[in-house]
Amino acid sequence: MTQAEGIAIVIEKIFENRFMHAQELARMGANIRIEGKQAIVAGPRELTGAGVIASTCGPAPRWCCGPGGQRRDRHRPRVSHRPRL
Repeated sequence: MTQAEGIAIVIEKIFENRFMHAQELARMGANIRIEGKQAIVAGPRELTGAGVIASTCGPAPRWCCGPGGQRRDRHRPRVSHRPRL
């Protein structure tokens, strides 16, 4: 959605923490804001590499590879998730 022309509004009605990664996307240059249960994304915006924190292991590879496809300024994420034993 950050690369599409126009404005996208995403409404979350089930999982209250669905937009927990919005701050990290904004850190990479996305024009995104959260208003209650809505995420409002305006684009297109060029994403750049940034020092981000992945709260789980799922998004960590995407934080590394996502903006790297556009530019060569990749950063490794700081993963705060501890694997389950």
